[in-house]
Amino acid sequence: MSNEKLSLEKKEVDVSDEDVSNSKHIGNVDQNINAKLANPLAGIPQDKLMEDAATFAEAHELGHLKDVFRRAALVAQDPLAFESIDDLTEDDKAILRREITHRWSQPWQLYYLVILCSLAAAVQGMDESVINGANLFFAPQFGLDQHGANASRNQWLLGLVNSAPYLCCGLISCWLTAPLNKYLGRRGTIFVTAFFSFATCIWQGATNSWQHLFVARFILGFGIGPKSTTVPVYAAECAPPAIRGALVMMWQMWTAFGIMIGNVMDLAFFHVPDKHNITGLNWRLMLGSAGVPALIIMSQVYFCPESPRWLMSKGRYAEAYGSLLRLRHSDLQAARDLYYIHTLLETEKEISTGRNKLTELFTVPRNRRAALASGIVMFLQQFCGVNVIAYYSSNIFSEAHFSDINALLASWGFGMINWLFAFPAVYTIDTFGRRNLLLTTFPLMSIFLLMTGFAFWIPEGNGRIAVVALGIYLFGMAYSPGEGPVPFTYSAEAYPLYIRDVGMSFSTSILWFFNFVVAITFPRLLGAFKPQGAFGWYAAWNVVGFILILLFVPETKALSLEELDQVFSVPTHTHAAYQLKALPRNIKKYFFRMKVEDVPPLYEHEGVIGQKTYAPGGAGHA
Repeated sequence: MSNEKLSLEKKEVDVSDEDVSNSKHIGNVDQNINAKLANPLAGIPQDKLMEDAATFAEAHELGHLKDVFRRAALVAQDPLAFESIDDLTEDDKAILRREITHRWSQPWQLYYLVILCSLAAAVQGMDESVINGANLFFAPQFGLDQHGANASRNQWLLGLVNSAPYLCCGLISCWLTAPLNKYLGRRGTIFVTAFFSFATCIWQGATNSWQHLFVARFILGFGIGPKSTTVPVYAAECAPPAIRGALVMMWQMWTAFGIMIGNVMDLAFFHVPDKHNITGLNWRLMLGSAGVPALIIMSQVYFCPESPRWLMSKGRYAEAYGSLLRLRHSDLQAARDLYYIHTLLETEKEISTGRNKLTELFTVPRNRRAALASGIVMFLQQFCGVNVIAYYSSNIFSEAHFSDINALLASWGFGMINWLFAFPAVYTIDTFGRRNLLLTTFPLMSIFLLMTGFAFWIPEGNGRIAVVALGIYLFGMAYSPGEGPVPFTYSAEAYPLYIRDVGMSFSTSILWFFNFVVAITFPRLLGAFKPQGAFGWYAAWNVVGFILILLFVPETKALSLEELDQVFSVPTHTHAAYQLKALPRNIKKYFFRMKVEDVPPLYEHEGVIGQKTYAPGGAGHA
């Protein structure tokens, strides 16, 4: 952001003495260690920059590309000012121009990598949802009848079996993400997690008791937790900055697709009869089906390039350049991104305090506020109630007196809506904003859950069935463009680069632990509270979620690292007080269409962030 823009903005806004006082909380970014990561090349004289780039190329077995790296360093210093760089050829400028005007024109290797990451997300969704239809069959087979004399005990045990992978994720596997990535790389971690997904899906289909199934599903957690953190990071580190946000968001979109395909598998195997003394062949095939795409990932992941950033962290610069060359259209773009990532890595070493990163996550105020905001959106993704429907919709529809096959068909309908309505978020997440999407959709989700629960007071018949299905589908329409894609996108950008791996492990462990809580408690909640109370419980949590987001979750869309440091340097109580003050004004303006005065901005960058295309500094912001 230019100083001129900031100057104009300050002239336009009349800030009171109190607001000037509050602005001190924005923090002096020059003194903030994370601000050094905003663009480490800024301010370096061009002659020295070109000399440094040539020295870098010589030192890392890339000396034959010194001229390319000289030009690339000039572009990396200010990616949008390439038109004024005399050292660039017309062909160079044409390539860089096209990068801006045709941002989705990328090498096929990049799209192959994106497809693989999308398939990994689909595996995640299938791992979560195939249990939905299997519940109808393995529970009675293993003596977990939900309506007999031991209904209360069996409801807890069914919840325990269903929630086993998420218990593993929350307590163990998410925390293995950093060491797995450190020693195996992004591709190696994805391979290992895909193996666990494949092996345990087959294992689940061969179990003969609920205890055995619990163990198999617990081990499945080693295939879910590290994958959910690694795949978005892998996509982000390989993607060019102009489309990075959309590609990171693809994780949630294709997870939703996998949830839908899991429902399709439940339908496809519903009528499979028992054969050769195999009891429950249908539910065994349902659970085993999720292993097929995991096997495809295992066979293909090493055909994709490794993350350049990870290779460089291991000192393998020539390999990193080769990786980038497969992911970019030209050697200039590959050299630009390589050199910029190198400067970021060097800066990270300079600002490293040597202290334990988990300690710094909670002792450094800027990091702690990012962890709080990220933890809130991750927690609410579970307690908004979506996974109650993803895991137990067949049971819910059965309670509404759907037939088993119709319950699975209705569950497939929810999966389809969940996927289709994620597509608008590709556009709205970077225009309407993360925070606005959440504040808009949480009240709607609360209303639709209440509608679903209250529908169970309608006398049995088509009327009840129609309203229950409608309420669940409307809930899916509100969830998918909001709380669906936002948590992973928000968490991936909220933390500073030097602590991001640990921060993401913390955030995903929260997500999966509370996923476990939801999955283990809902069968008993449904039995004790009945559907009306169970849905009312999660409707109330959506109201709580709205309040938590309003007070503690700042906006992060389209912000550079420097601007994110400003956002998370504002004390929590200052942010909460400001939002409470602005709420009545926003209600008057947006609901009652009244003309009201704007409140002074809380951050210096407000008012111009919508004009940004991507953060300054080019590659390396993942």
